[in-house]
Amino acid sequence: MNLLKRYKHLLIIPAYAAFYLLGFFWLEDKVTKNYHIIHMPLDDIIPFCEYFVVPYFLWFLFIAAAVIYFGVFNDNLKEYYQLIFNLGIGMTLFLVISYIYPNGQDLRPETFANDNIFTQMVQYLYSIDTPTNVFPSIHVYNSVAVAIAFMTCQKLQKHTVIRYGSVVLAVSIVLATMFLKQHSVSDVCCALVMNVGSYMLLYRPHKVRSLSLASQKKKKKKEITIWR
Repeated sequence: MNLLKRYKHLLIIPAYAAFYLLGFFWLEDKVTKNYHIIHMPLDDIIPFCEYFVVPYFLWFLFIAAAVIYFGVFNDNLKEYYQLIFNLGIGMTLFLVISYIYPNGQDLRPETFANDNIFTQMVQYLYSIDTPTNVFPSIHVYNSVAVAIAFMTCQKLQKHTVIRYGSVVLAVSIVLATMFLKQHSVSDVCCALVMNVGSYMLLYRPHKVRSLSLASQKKKKKKEITIWR
């Protein structure tokens, strides 16, 4: 009973996971044709590189490790909820966008120049992950969200290896989405814009309020000037 009381904040994780997975698999079944192709000229310049499959698969461990650390080992509940709500905001927006704007991509190579364990891993990835519902990239959004959580964690301020290691891994995952032809540059850019918005909302709310007040004052001053 004490254990349940101590970790009751973790209950939000399976509850949201059930909601997200139901929504995601419903979209996977629904979006199979007549979807918008996400493709831009810069995508054709980026070469395919199978070695990025390693950080791409590390994403799953990266996200899980962060949720476990902030939920179990870090005593700062505010930081835990910042991470959870940050992930939740991005994943929910992804579901909404995918529903309103069915999308997919045509970037994947039909053949591979090399035949090695890495290309075999990529083939497996392609077999289990459809090229639909790619905008924005959840791999990118969640990776950056986790890196932000580690970088701002008070308990880890003296642990530079962990903090900056999370940034390096996040950057590697972001690059992996493009070099593995899993996502267009457009998917990545959209996710990063969302990261900026959620960061300001959850980690710098005072800055958002200050900008809002400044905008209101400027608007009132302009209205007074017009009336004069």
